[in-house]
Amino acid sequence: MRLINKVAIVTGAGRGIGCQIALSLSREGAAIVAADIAKESAVQTAQTINDNGGKAMGVSVDIRNSQQIAHTISETIREFGSLDILVNNAGVGHNKAFLEIPLSEWQDVIDVNLTGTFLFSQAAALKMKDAGSGKIINIASTSGERGGHGRAAYGASKAGIILLTKVMAAELTHFGINVNAISPGPVDTIMSRQCHDDATRTAYHRLIPANRYGKEAEIADAVVFLSSEESSWIAGHTLNVDGGFGAAGLMMEE
Repeated sequence: MRLINKVAIVTGAGRGIGCQIALSLSREGAAIVAADIAKESAVQTAQTINDNGGKAMGVSVDIRNSQQIAHTISETIREFGSLDILVNNAGVGHNKAFLEIPLSEWQDVIDVNLTGTFLFSQAAALKMKDAGSGKIINIASTSGERGGHGRAAYGASKAGIILLTKVMAAELTHFGINVNAISPGPVDTIMSRQCHDDATRTAYHRLIPANRYGKEAEIADAVVFLSSEESSWIAGHTLNVDGGFGAAGLMMEE
């Protein structure tokens, strides 16, 4: 196991990709703080880990609230003794045309996805700096790299995360803190099944060389790698886990 004696906070761990990340990090030996705005969901993820022989606790936190973040980090260190890994996975999104987005919805997406990542990262990095080591993995998106219909707010927030990752790496690597990002392509989750209609799925399948949506576990596997010592000389990188979506250009029928 690659993460023995490590302690990880995973935000948005109550369901979907975040839950799978928490489970995968635990299988590699890490103690997990499953953080989610929905406490019931966070506790359920932690219970699943504990039932399978791991160590975890579930906490409720609004990543827009710096006081709640500080409390979560304090509780993590009190319970498990350190903070070695932070995975900024929590996020919100919508599909709405640029000309139709009200300011309130724009602001909500930016506040959660980008500002929330900044606030949690800053608070965690201060602890990691004192310890002389740490790993921060930010979950971005291919929507932050390519223009797509209805992705103005979400895409802008994820593009901000990609650039923030580079700045964090430039400033924090010196302190022994590795900062990287992962850009998932479309992933088969409960949320995508609810939000992506048949036309959306057909369009994605046509544009993805792998001709399918990703699996939650495939994103989690990349997080495990970036959390481990195997990635110790990788800094400021955005790893696309997208079935070739970001690499593909003109796609022809065989």
